Amino acid sequence: MIRAAIALLLTLCALPALAQDSMPPAPFAYNQLDDPRLEAEATALMHTLRCLKCQSQSIADSDAPMAGDMRHQVRSRILAGESPDEIRRWLIARYGDYVSYEPEVSATTWPLFAGPLLLLLVVAGVLLRRLGKRRNDGGEAA
Repeated sequence: MIRAAIALLLTLCALPALAQDSMPPAPFAYNQLDDPRLEAEATALMHTLRCLKCQSQSIADSDAPMAGDMRHQVRSRILAGESPDEIRRWLIARYGDYVSYEPEVSATTWPLFAGPLLLLLVVAGVLLRRLGKRRNDGGEAA
């Protein structure tokens, strides 16, 4: 009896995941826009957005259902007259900074930009100190 209840519970928990994959793709997930200029804008934007499921592909290259939904959002918003920058800001607000391959400097991303610069400054300081110390040691011996 307990095994049957556990099996029923696990089945009920898995149903939403199964339903997600069985849904048809959004209309613009795999269909291009009729206007070549608008499609070019959409494609350029899609190559700068990361698939949140694949994480190593842009939404233009990914076949994940989530990427298809994001492509649909990009195309339908471009068709509605929004600019690529407005769409990018909307996607970042919805999914976070990680969705963009071209992150902007903000309160949450500044360490990504400042960290490497600080590391270079520390390395340069250590090298200058060691080289200066060697010169002083070499000058005193002569």
